[in-house]
Amino acid sequence: MLIFQLAVILIASKIAGDISVRLGQPSVLGKLLIGIVLGPTVLGLVTDTEILKEISQIGVILLMFIAGLETDIDEFKRTAKSSTSVGIAGIVMPLALGYGAGIAIGLSNIEAIFLGLLLSATSVSISVQTLKELGKLKSREGATIMGAAVIDDVLVILALAFLMSFAGGDVNLGMVVLKKVAFFAIVIALSWKVVPWVLKKFAPLQVTESVISAALIICFLFAYFAEYTGVAAIIGSYIAGVAISLTNYKTEVTHKVETISYAVFVPVFFTSIGVTAQFSGILENLGLIVLLSVIAIVSKLIGGAFGAKITGFPWKNSMAIGAAMVSRGEVALIIAAIGLENNLLTQDMFAVLIVVVLLTTIVTPPMMKWFFSKTTQPEEMALKKNA
Repeated sequence: MLIFQLAVILIASKIAGDISVRLGQPSVLGKLLIGIVLGPTVLGLVTDTEILKEISQIGVILLMFIAGLETDIDEFKRTAKSSTSVGIAGIVMPLALGYGAGIAIGLSNIEAIFLGLLLSATSVSISVQTLKELGKLKSREGATIMGAAVIDDVLVILALAFLMSFAGGDVNLGMVVLKKVAFFAIVIALSWKVVPWVLKKFAPLQVTESVISAALIICFLFAYFAEYTGVAAIIGSYIAGVAISLTNYKTEVTHKVETISYAVFVPVFFTSIGVTAQFSGILENLGLIVLLSVIAIVSKLIGGAFGAKITGFPWKNSMAIGAAMVSRGEVALIIAAIGLENNLLTQDMFAVLIVVVLLTTIVTPPMMKWFFSKTTQPEEMALKKNA
C-alpha cells in the first residue's frame, strides 16, 4: 500500500506543481492542494499513516538542510538586527490578537494565552521552497526570514514552557531554558570544529558517496539533538546545513542532497500537509475558522512587516518578509497537539485550528509571489539612497 501511495503522490505532486507554475503560482501551492484531493477528504487514495508521517518528516528536515546549505552566512550576520525585530514583532501581534480572540469566544486566561502562542508560531519550510522558486533565498530578505524563523521558534517554545508550568503541566522551566542554551552552544561548537573534521575524514573512504552520507549523518543527528532538547528538528537540520556550507564540500553536498530530496522526500512532505486535512464539522465552526484565519494571516503579515520596516526595509520588501512568516505549518500542529493533550484545547477547537493552520500554509506561497513581485530591487534601493 505504501509503495502505491508513494507512486500516486510523486505523479500527482509533479503534475500539480507544473500546473501551478503555468498558472503563475509557485509549484508548492499545487503540491499542497493536490494533497487535499488525494487525501480522505476527496479521493481517499492516500491516507495519513504513521510511516507516511515519518517520510514527510525526513522531507521537511532535508528541505531545511538545503536552505542552510544555501544560506549566505555574511548576509545572515548583516541581517541579525532585522531578523530579531521581525521575529519579535511577528510574535507580539499574533499573541495579543489571539489572546483577545480567545477571551471573546469564552476561553479562560490560560487557554486564551495558549491560543495566542499557537498563532505566534511560524514554520518557514513552505516559505523556503517559495523563496527558492522566486530566486530570493540568498537575498537580504531571505536571510532575514530564516533568522527570524529561528528566533520565533525559540521564543515561542520558551513562552510555551513558561505557560505550561503555570497550567499544571509537568514542566521544569529552568531545565527547558538550560536545554535550549546547551543545544545552541553545543551545535555551534560542533559546527565550528567537528563538522569540517568529519567531512574531511569521510571523504577518502573507499565507499560510494561517502561525503553525502557524512553530510546526512550530520543533518539527522543535529535534527535529533534539536528535537531532544525541545527545539524543532528543522532548526537543527538548518544549522547543520549552514555548518556544511562553510566547508569545501558545500557544492557537492548541495547538488546531491537536492537530487535525493526533491525526487522523493520533499514532494511527500508538501502533499502530506493536504492529506492530513480534516474538514468534518467545518460548517458548524465556519465563523470561528474565518475569524481565527484572518487573525492568523493579518497579524503575522503586519507584525513581520513592521519588524522589517523599522530596521530599514522599504514597505514593499517588508510586506514580502511578513508574508513569508504567515505559514504556521508543522510547528503550530505540534503545539496544538500539546494543547489537546494538556486540556488547553477542546477536541472541537483542535479541529478548528488544524484547518486554520492549513489555510495559513496554503495562502503563504501566492502571497509571497505577489509581494515579492512588488519589491524594490537592491540596485533600485541604492539609487534612491544616493539620489
